[in-house]
Amino acid sequence: MSRTAGRVQAAEAGGLTVLRGAARVAGLLVVVVGLGSAVSGCSGIPAGPVASDPAVTPTPPASAVAQAGSPGTTATRVGDATAAPEWLGTRVLPVRSGGFAAARDTPPELRNRSIITVDHLPPPPDGRFHATIEAVPAGVLARSSWTNRCPVAGADLRYLTVSFRGFDGRAHTGELLVHARVAADLVTVFGRLFAADFPIERMRISSIAELNAPPTGDTNTTEAFACRPVRGSTVWSQHAYGLAVDVNPFHNPYHKGPVVLPELASAYLDRARARPGMIQPGGPAVRAFTAIGWPWGGHYRSLKDYMHFSATGR
Repeated sequence: MSRTAGRVQAAEAGGLTVLRGAARVAGLLVVVVGLGSAVSGCSGIPAGPVASDPAVTPTPPASAVAQAGSPGTTATRVGDATAAPEWLGTRVLPVRSGGFAAARDTPPELRNRSIITVDHLPPPPDGRFHATIEAVPAGVLARSSWTNRCPVAGADLRYLTVSFRGFDGRAHTGELLVHARVAADLVTVFGRLFAADFPIERMRISSIAELNAPPTGDTNTTEAFACRPVRGSTVWSQHAYGLAVDVNPFHNPYHKGPVVLPELASAYLDRARARPGMIQPGGPAVRAFTAIGWPWGGHYRSLKDYMHFSATGR
């Protein structure tokens, strides 16, 4: 999970056969899901059950795909998306005694946030949906927030790669760490979001350093696993088990009293003004997660965690 999502702990109190003992042996477990045709336009997912599952498309396992590093982008505009402001992620906010930075007005550049995705993994060459599920490669586990102090064994996690649609309209490849027992369900979820053209800005695994970095209030990484307890508690977050996902945190902030996370996302507390990337009641994201039995944090009563879905409802 992103450092913002990792700090949002107060709100948290099949298709795949899971091999319990054998899963501790590294290796590819499951191959891939692909949509039968390229997706274009702004079509939504039907409100009722999906008629059929996507067709299987062969895709190399994630460990066999060389990462593209952190390339820059020379484009300044792709469709309605623009390059990220040069200051994004660099302006550290002062943290108050409660452990959070104060909520601030959203900068004009981010009030209708639509940023070109920088590819860290090779995008799908055919523009279609692809996904892989495999045991977590040692290098991936090492750059995540997992340690042997976490409440879940590394062998019980899975490394997912899934295609997602960026705000630039292009198909990209994201990565997630999740619990083995929910991996196949989450592939289904992100396949449905891709089919609905629901835009996602960034989907990467965060390191311990990134998770604990000082807040800049402008992060927007869609993530699942983060080895952290609920803030101010010794109880582990659902993210620490790989059983929760946060989607587009900036477009879908956490809000309780004066606390807004990310701190610069206050413009997105106005849920009546729908903008791309926002999770709305009855929208494609809520429908996709509800279909696998995952409640939405936007339905919480004591607070709102618009980014958050979990297997347990916490």
